[in-house]
Parts: sequence; structure tokens; C-alpha cells
Amino acid sequence: MQYRKDIKSGNKLSVLGFGCMRFPKTLGSFDLKKSEALVMKAIESGVNYFDTARAYPGNEEALGTILADNKARKNIFIASKLPTWTSHSAEDIDRHFKTSLEKLKTDYIDYYLIHMLSEMTTWEKLQGFGIEEWIAQKKKSGQIRQMGFSFHGMRDQYMRVLDAYDWDFTLIQYNYSDINYQAGVSGLKAARSKGLPVFIMEPLLGGRLVNNLPKAITHVFNKTRADWTPAAWGLNWLWNQSEVTMVLSGMNDIKQLEDNLAMAEKAQEHSLSETEEAAYEQARVIFNDAYKIKCTGCAYCLPCPKDVNIPGCFSAYNTSFSLGRYRGVRQYGQSVSFTAKNMRNASRCIECGKCEKHCPQNIAIRECLKLVKKRLEPFWLWIPLKIIRKFMSF
Repeated sequence: MQYRKDIKSGNKLSVLGFGCMRFPKTLGSFDLKKSEALVMKAIESGVNYFDTARAYPGNEEALGTILADNKARKNIFIASKLPTWTSHSAEDIDRHFKTSLEKLKTDYIDYYLIHMLSEMTTWEKLQGFGIEEWIAQKKKSGQIRQMGFSFHGMRDQYMRVLDAYDWDFTLIQYNYSDINYQAGVSGLKAARSKGLPVFIMEPLLGGRLVNNLPKAITHVFNKTRADWTPAAWGLNWLWNQSEVTMVLSGMNDIKQLEDNLAMAEKAQEHSLSETEEAAYEQARVIFNDAYKIKCTGCAYCLPCPKDVNIPGCFSAYNTSFSLGRYRGVRQYGQSVSFTAKNMRNASRCIECGKCEKHCPQNIAIRECLKLVKKRLEPFWLWIPLKIIRKFMSF
């Protein structure tokens, strides 16, 4: 395992961090046995940063239980997050933090983040609740070791939030598909210039840089480095940059973990050749042309009041452009359950806008669902489907 120094605290962090949000599940609940195997394998292999959040139902408790059962808490750094959208008072802030400590079975959090601090108005609201004094108290008591924020908004807001407080670190979404998206490369460099370590989330765009690459990109990559997997292309691009301290990956099976560990053992700064850099540039152009909706599948938009599978709809829509409309329609059918009694398709949207309030990517979800409906619910599919549904019991 390669390590990089947190330039603010001096901590030595593994270049590969474990994003716990995507722990394996069984029947809707976290599979504790499989999750434990992943966590302990990661720790034994040198991973020392584990990221969870109050907003991931059951996730803190799963991680806390695994670490407690294996007496592994002191061997790693834990990161968790304060949900801004349910923090309406100083009491809410303290309650969320205490709950995190309880669920994680610990008396301190190494890296605590304000979750989705994506605009100054949110920070100003928290200031009104005394957030700065609260942080100072928690840091003085040792309950919080490092204080940072995760960001999902526009670049200008990132720069403002970055300057608004003496942060210890920052977590941004960043990958080779679009270097100017959200905080982007300029945000990365700005944070580093202020002496902050920068952690990366969604390095593989929710798996889309691995599973749904346009064939043209695969061709470019294979022609350049046939020995690299799509995941290697995504992670190596990040590790090549000295401003990147650590990359989070949501690994949910042993093979995926082992592959990422193997890559992390070789992670080096400034290691890409000119030919490899050129391949990323070609891929970026192709990728941006292929994917129309920049959804990462984080599911913050859910639950939908009408049970629309929003991430599934968008994933299928993007697939219909990158891999063909037929494949997109087929994926759409699986995502929204064509054969179920209660489908979860785009047509169910009532345009209430609840989803857009929680979308980290600031996607115009209501308008995008109209595009999904138009492209993936064609008459030649829905007329026979309605007939079948009328005469069959699902």
C-alpha cells in the first residue's frame, strides 16, 4: 500500500480509502458477514481510511460493529458526516454527532465532514446555529480530530466555502470524464494551495467509468495500455496528481477490493506518459458526448413519493446513447420493473421537486425524467405492454 501525507495534520493516509456507503446488502439490509470480510481484508492490506455518514441508514452501525468485534478501531481513521438538510438547530447538530459516536461505537471521529456543504447559504445557516463554536469545542475535547466538508455544487460556491472557514480537509467529486465539473481541477488546486489535503469521491463515476464505457473509449484505452483495466485508468489518473491525497472507492466484493489494492500498491505521482495523458483527453471528449445526464447513482434523490427509480432511469437513458437505444430500453425495463404490479418508471413523476432538493449534482431531475420518458417509453413498447398487463396478473 502506498501512503500520502495529510499536509494539515501530518497523518499518513493510504492512497486508497474505503467508501462504506456501498457495503454489500442482502434483502435490503447490510450483509454484515460480507462487509466484515471486506473491511478486515482492506485493513490487513494497509487501507486505513473508512468513510461513512449519518445519512447512510445502518451504515455507521455496520462499520462500528465490525471494528468493535475485531478490535480494529485504533488501527484506522474513521470519517463520518453531519447531514445539513436535517440540521435545523444547534441541538440537531449535537444530536447527529452523538448518534454517530454511538453507532460507530467510538468516542471520537478522526475526520468529520459537513455533508453536502455546496453553497454559502448553508454554511451561513449553520453559523447562525453556532457551528464554529461547536466545532472548536469538539476539537478541544478530542471528539473531532479533523474538520472538513464534502462538496457537490458549482465551482464558484466551492471557492467561497473554501475561504469561509479554517478547514482541515475537503472531499470533492473528481474524475477524468470532466475536469471542470463541480469543484473541478481549479478547486482541487485551490484547496491544495491553502495547505489542505484533498480527498476524492466518485473516482469511477459510480461505476460508469468501468461498466458502461462507450466502445470508442475502450478502443482508445486498449490501444494505449492493454494491460490496464477501466478501473485502473480511472484511479491512476487521480493518483498521478500530487494534489490528490486519497481516493475513496465504494468496494462491495472481494475481487473489486483485491483489484484496487493491487493498483494502490503501485500508485505514484507524475507517472503518466504523454501517450497516456493523450488517451485520457480523447476519452474525455468521447465520454462527454455519450452521457447526457451526469448522474452518479448516489441515490440521494430517493425515496421518491411516487417510487420512481430515478438513478435507474438516468442510467438506462445514458446507456441508450452510449450502447444503443435497444440496450437502453432493455436496461430501463429491468430498472423500473416492467413486469411488476407497481412500476417505477419516469411517467410516475408528479413534478413535486423533492428529489432536486437533495441531488448533489444539481440535476434538473424533473426535466430529465421527461427526456427519459420520451426516449425509453416509446409507443411500440408501451402499447403491447399495456395489453399484456391488462390480461395478465403480475
